[in-house]
Amino acid sequence: MSMQQVPAHRRVVIGVDTHKHVHVAVAIDELGATLGNRSFAADTGGYLELIDWALAFGGKPTFGIEGTGSYGAGLASAVRRRDIGAIEVVRTDRRDRRLRGKSDSIDAENAARAVLAGQATAIPKTADGTVEMIRQVKVAKDIAVKARTAAMISLKQVIVNAPPQLREDLQPLSKMALINRCAALRPGQVTTILSSSKYTLRAIARRWQHLNEEISGHEKVLEQLTTQVAPDLTAAFAVGPDTAAEMLIVAGDNPERIRSEPAFARLCGVAPIPASSGMTNRHRLNRGGHRQANAALYRVVIVRMQHHEPTKAYVARRTAEGKTKAEIIRCLKRLLARELWAAMRPLRQPREASPEAA
Repeated sequence: MSMQQVPAHRRVVIGVDTHKHVHVAVAIDELGATLGNRSFAADTGGYLELIDWALAFGGKPTFGIEGTGSYGAGLASAVRRRDIGAIEVVRTDRRDRRLRGKSDSIDAENAARAVLAGQATAIPKTADGTVEMIRQVKVAKDIAVKARTAAMISLKQVIVNAPPQLREDLQPLSKMALINRCAALRPGQVTTILSSSKYTLRAIARRWQHLNEEISGHEKVLEQLTTQVAPDLTAAFAVGPDTAAEMLIVAGDNPERIRSEPAFARLCGVAPIPASSGMTNRHRLNRGGHRQANAALYRVVIVRMQHHEPTKAYVARRTAEGKTKAEIIRCLKRLLARELWAAMRPLRQPREASPEAA
């Protein structure tokens, strides 16, 4: 069956709905007419087959790919290596799904039309450098932190239900003293409630110690990688490896995809949103953006409000002007995003300069 050919000067958009095992693609021309749709295996061979299928339509191809940070990452990388434009597309809104229904072909078509209409413009992260390494280590650390927290909660719960002589001995202890005491317990043969409680407490406490050691190792790796990539970022007041990692993860290995500092602030969820009506002129918090980055900015702001003299002076001045604490924190987070974006300038400059050098 012959494929419809598009003139070389006209645009062709290929929308792709990505899944774990199969990707579904729909091609449309610049007038919105459907050129074709097909399913492809979600592997290296399938990526190449999909790209060749898209190029067979002619024209100027652009891919609109859903899930470029998960199931679509491999396809986005393959498209980029072929020097073809790729746009990240968010999932279709629920209102459209209620009206048109839900299928892989519909989702792929919606992805293509979002690119054609200019609603989707984000360039995917390349995920091929040190920042991707930081993201992976950060995932390992976050999982370990959650497990350590769960271990401590479980330990204290077991103590609440332990025999009185054991409970009364352990409850007054501080956290580290409690961990060390429980890890050193000698339950002997598990033949009584007391011995089983000691056995359980020792197992949980030693698990906590193991996880704490693992987290320390992750933090050392994060410190090394973040300092290597953006030393000015990690040198900022109250910005540790964890916060620096969150900022770098938001920017990605190709931070030039973020057009400006205000765009970075919006990506972090700290760009103020107008909330005015009539004669008022107010703004509110942005509930969107990267929530982990937003939380990291919040933690830095809270530390600076307590220990950073310029920030303390700013808070005093804005409080005198009648600003609430929430409004002041919003302003500080916005200013901090600007500061950290400037600290990441060396990360952007090499890639920004490369087209001119070529």
